[in-house]
Amino acid sequence: MSITKAYPYLLEYPRNYTILNIAFMTNCLKKTYIIHLLITVFALTLFSCSNTRNIVYMDEITDSNIKSPYKSSESKIQTSDLLSINVSSLNPQASAIFNAPNESTTNTNMASQYGLTVGYLVNDSGYIQFPFLGAIRVEGLTKSQLNKELVKQLTEKKLLIDPIITIRHLNFRVSVLGEVARPGVFTVPNEKISILEALSLAGDLTMYGKRNNVLLIREDGRGEKELRRIDLGSKNLISSPYYYLRSNDVIYVEPSKDKVQREKNLVLFPIIISLTTLFIIVLDRVNF
Repeated sequence: MSITKAYPYLLEYPRNYTILNIAFMTNCLKKTYIIHLLITVFALTLFSCSNTRNIVYMDEITDSNIKSPYKSSESKIQTSDLLSINVSSLNPQASAIFNAPNESTTNTNMASQYGLTVGYLVNDSGYIQFPFLGAIRVEGLTKSQLNKELVKQLTEKKLLIDPIITIRHLNFRVSVLGEVARPGVFTVPNEKISILEALSLAGDLTMYGKRNNVLLIREDGRGEKELRRIDLGSKNLISSPYYYLRSNDVIYVEPSKDKVQREKNLVLFPIIISLTTLFIIVLDRVNF
């Protein structure tokens, strides 16, 4: 007896095996297609582009001359400010003693490195200690006002004749945080900076920063905080009284809803992939 007669099902083996293999491959391709489809849809949702109008500054401005009613006003002196007060007169020797605090070290870089005080530090009570004049309240004054006061006292007490006084902030700084490329505290040597320049120092806003709702926090000189919301897309930005910043101003850039949703998606993405993979494995075990 031939083997094919004894085992007739063997004649069907190649055809059955081929059908089974094709069915298995088709099933795998379907599952792979489903996985890829899910990943593609989720990725498109995760990395969808924002409206470009939301990332443009002063979108409505055309070629024109804008006259601002506000100028860069002098910052008022606050506690913890560090002032450089340079005094000169016809008598250099008499003037030298008033400049001693500015020259407490011959190396300014060394002073910064080791935290040494160079200049006149405004204490917590708002006073500085000035040679021969003693404690002088400077908190709440501008540099021009302090200049006039020192000239008046030095002249009235006949300590100097026709003194010339130059005052500078040694720690004029602004802080930028939130949705910017490089958050940080930035020292401004020339004591004049606009909000756009400050954002530029911080590497500009990210795509997810809310440009129409930037928060400005400012000390008003009376121990109170002034909070203002600024729209960087407005054509009135340049003429705003908050276009130029003051010492110790803080700028906070709030994240947009796109950023919040993206962060949620990044958390959900591996969970969805894991559940999808588990579902395919269970489905595979049930079918086979």
